[in-house]
Amino acid sequence: MEKFNSDNIRVVLVNTSHPGNIGASARAMKNMGLSRLTLVQPVDFPSVTAVGRAASALDILENATVHDTLQDAIADCGLVIGASARSRKIPWPVLLPEQCAEKVLQDCERNRVALVFGREDSGLTNEELQLCHFHVQIPAAGQYSSLNLAAAVLVICYELRRSAMRVAEDQFPSDEEYWDIKRATGDQVEQLYEHLEDVLVRLDFHDPDNPRQLMQRMRRMFNRIRLDSMEMNILRGILTHIEFHLNNPDPDSGKSARKRSESNDDAIRSKQQRKRKRKDFSDAAMN
Repeated sequence: MEKFNSDNIRVVLVNTSHPGNIGASARAMKNMGLSRLTLVQPVDFPSVTAVGRAASALDILENATVHDTLQDAIADCGLVIGASARSRKIPWPVLLPEQCAEKVLQDCERNRVALVFGREDSGLTNEELQLCHFHVQIPAAGQYSSLNLAAAVLVICYELRRSAMRVAEDQFPSDEEYWDIKRATGDQVEQLYEHLEDVLVRLDFHDPDNPRQLMQRMRRMFNRIRLDSMEMNILRGILTHIEFHLNNPDPDSGKSARKRSESNDDAIRSKQQRKRKRKDFSDAAMN
């Protein structure tokens, strides 16, 4: 019997043009034990056509959430995986469906996970794919690699169920045993990128008019690391400290730091001397 926290896994369909594909995707989800459907700017929803294609998955359509942007739809997610059939200008970590399933199962007990699927004709944009930690590619035939949207959803959901059944038998090892803090959510990550870009601009390190893919590569780096919430707070604190010094330039700050260091050294030496004196008194009393 497969067992995983399906409530933490959502399927996100972006700008779906045909309502029948929404209904068929809902049916595929229910076939494989998933129930959380999120729609981003669907062209036609709710729809009788979607209901007809959903068969017995009407409850998934009724409980589906609708968002204006992908960023809003994944704001609370700690892992985001986007389906893509194309190679991109900047290489991104790419998973096969079975690798995607294993990654999801490792994360879904502690974090919310989003599986993101794009438009029927063009998939996800480069900007949308940059919001994903990983991309997943279904190895279809090269002559015709474009799958129907609901078929792609079914393939990924099937691999997830298949991996979950294997986990129930073999206890697939999870990194959550040593990961003691929840991973940063999509909303926290986006706030970090905005904060980081502002500081880099103020430091004259980053020119927003001539970006040279700096922020895209920074996104890729942090997505590869996958920060937890405490690490996120540390980075935000560092950026805030840099901003403070940019706003409050102090030419004597270096001297003040050295004075504080010297003062600390004096205090340590004084404490050590007091300890030695107490020991001497104690030894004398014993004698």
